[in-house]
Amino acid sequence: MDKPTGGNDPRGVAEARAYAEDQWTRALGIGVDPHEYRRVTGALGSRADWCPALRRTGHAYLERAERAERAGTPVSAVTAGEHLLTAARWFHLATLVPYEVAGVAAPTGPEARAEMARAAAEADDALGRALAVREPGARRIRGEGFTGWLRVPRDAATAAGTVIVIPGLDSAKEEFLDVTDALLARGLAVYAMDGSGQGALAATSPLRPDYEQVVGRVVDALDVPRVGLVGLSLGGYFAARTAALEPRVAAAATVSGPFRLDWAELPAPVADILTRRTGGPDAARAFARRVDLTDLAPRVTAPLLVVDGDQDVIPGVTNGEPLARLAPHATHLRVPHGDHLLGNARPDWLPRLADHLAGALTSTGTAM
Repeated sequence: MDKPTGGNDPRGVAEARAYAEDQWTRALGIGVDPHEYRRVTGALGSRADWCPALRRTGHAYLERAERAERAGTPVSAVTAGEHLLTAARWFHLATLVPYEVAGVAAPTGPEARAEMARAAAEADDALGRALAVREPGARRIRGEGFTGWLRVPRDAATAAGTVIVIPGLDSAKEEFLDVTDALLARGLAVYAMDGSGQGALAATSPLRPDYEQVVGRVVDALDVPRVGLVGLSLGGYFAARTAALEPRVAAAATVSGPFRLDWAELPAPVADILTRRTGGPDAARAFARRVDLTDLAPRVTAPLLVVDGDQDVIPGVTNGEPLARLAPHATHLRVPHGDHLLGNARPDWLPRLADHLAGALTSTGTAM
């Protein structure tokens, strides 16, 4: 049974603080308050406390939302929606269960896995409740191997195009709300999804490399003739692969997406997460072998923006430069100070990414 160790073990406290620091810019990118993040994670006694503590923070925001809902005024409804979105962010952050480090096993026994699944379900539920309050026009769309929300621009009779936001190895639709907002602001409809092995589906299905099959079913369900894709982290590989194999992709962008993985060189934390998300060591090795865009990159003929942070250096991971070089209509945006997912550099890439997709999918946007 996984139990928090409390605050009396200096090594446990140090490991928890180190893990929280590793997730710092990612947490900022997700959109939680940085001061609250410091307070919550600074009180952890061990890595095993991560998920329970962050779930408690999410539940505190649910309670605030429920108090606002009971007030029953238009203004309090706005407040309730804001609290629900914040709860969704904290619940998702709670699912990032610490990986194995320095030979110390990660807290991923049966109890920890069950709690992580509860956190993912709570994130999914909180996002749905927030959208019901804030955006009554949002629609839950789900099918074989996917679930998510289709959101449409405010005060627009017809969206100028549709973009699918694809998460990565341990991310989910709740992580990239700012990406969705940037696209909505440019008149695009956005489907933010969880695929097999991701978010709300992580506890019931493994991650799969042939993600284009999932996206194809999403496009069928959306019933649109063409789509744009934005993929983040491993989702960047999924987006590029899908753009090569799915003819209805009219534009794409990747953020910190791998061009290739080399299992033998991957650091233990990445291998550990990949093993958990795919269902075992053999499945993880087989998955890693499939992550190679060498043959597919030249087939990505849609306009493509490849975003990389120069500080995002992970052994065994080839970043996006070869993809940008081999795809015939690609642009490579390198941010010198950007880390993985560039949570420390949002202004340097997010507006440009949104403009790229708007420009490619509409006649009025500005392509970059």
